Amino acid sequence: MAIPTLAGACYCGTVRYAVADQFRYAFNCHCGSCRRTTGAAFKPFAGIETGKLRVIAGADLRLIVGEPTSHDAHCRQCGSLLYSLVREAAYVHVAMGTLYDAPSIRPGAHIFVGSKAPWFTITDDLPQYDGHMTG
Repeated sequence: MAIPTLAGACYCGTVRYAVADQFRYAFNCHCGSCRRTTGAAFKPFAGIETGKLRVIAGADLRLIVGEPTSHDAHCRQCGSLLYSLVREAAYVHVAMGTLYDAPSIRPGAHIFVGSKAPWFTITDDLPQYDGHMTG
């Protein structure tokens, strides 16, 4: 059975990617960095091994902010955050809002709630962690 491939892109469509629907985890991150880079109360993201995401258009038009093994990848044209390279480049955290297709995974918890925006109230029943999810 073939593994479904999901399509994603930035706001203007300049940078497009394909990713296997094999995410290992998904969270809503409330840390200050995620809030500032998205301009939102939190960033819903899904984590997957780096080799399972392919930039299929506009690779040279990405703005890479950070180091070679740990960075955020934005579209240089519209500024959209597409993904973050993490865990010494072993994983990417795909910004779920950039997916055209619905992934089979859903965020399982809120992380970094200890630094969430004071004006935002979490209203769902997902577990909440002050920092990284533990256990």
